[in-house]
Amino acid sequence: MGKKKAKGSLGMQWFTTGVSTTLVLILLGIVSFFILFAQRLSDSVKENLTVTVLLDGEASRSDIHEFRTALKGERYVYALDYVSKEQALKEQVKAMGSDPSEFLGANPFTASFELRMNALYANSDSLAWITAKLKKNPLVEDVMYQKELVDTVNDNLRRISYVLLGLAVLLALVSFALINNTVRLSIYSGRFVIRTMKLVGASWGFIRRPFMARSFNLGFLSGLLADAVLWGGVHTLLRYDPSLSQYIHVDMLLVVGAAVLLFGLLLTLGCTYVSVNKYLRMKVGDLY
Repeated sequence: MGKKKAKGSLGMQWFTTGVSTTLVLILLGIVSFFILFAQRLSDSVKENLTVTVLLDGEASRSDIHEFRTALKGERYVYALDYVSKEQALKEQVKAMGSDPSEFLGANPFTASFELRMNALYANSDSLAWITAKLKKNPLVEDVMYQKELVDTVNDNLRRISYVLLGLAVLLALVSFALINNTVRLSIYSGRFVIRTMKLVGASWGFIRRPFMARSFNLGFLSGLLADAVLWGGVHTLLRYDPSLSQYIHVDMLLVVGAAVLLFGLLLTLGCTYVSVNKYLRMKVGDLY
């Protein structure tokens, strides 16, 4: 009767540990998800920053086509659109409601390329040398972009990244402390079993093995449950706002899922290893 009660108590301890571990992993997964989501959103914002390359009015169609091909091959170009003189005039007429060519006698606009930059190059330093490089081309009349907007966007995104990173580090430390305490309490219930196995001559590795196996199963199951909750939450979020699918991709969810599962295994196994070793070294008087 006493053995059944002890086993039931020990089982409840591990069940509580599993629930606590799952909840902590869910929180950790949420923060990891938002870090990756913020990075995707940051890249999207940067890739929508536009650099306008005004072309010389005397540039021929063949020269423009050749220049366009060269620009497409540049690593800093994410996408580009060609705006002809006629198209620029139409857009201006639509925006202002009047045709400037009527009183000027000619189309005052020049053809241009609207460049959307790769996220890695959407910063002031990169744009400065890109502008200098483009202006060396005889077909380029001028290069324009909103420097203040670029600086503001990058500063704000940098602050958000620091906040999320700090939150992730803090949560990782809290997660380690919580899981470590729950695992130690679970192993505390089996401290006399550890002592008995030592007395009969079992090696430390042999004594640790069942605890490590149980912790592996605990960490793996907790990670799977946490991943299931996270995937369910993301699925609900996408049903509520389908437009978010442009930022949330399967590869991002796989990274978060793998990180949660790996973190759960490492935490439970590491904490178990340390806790079991503690009781293996402990003297008999300290067990009570």
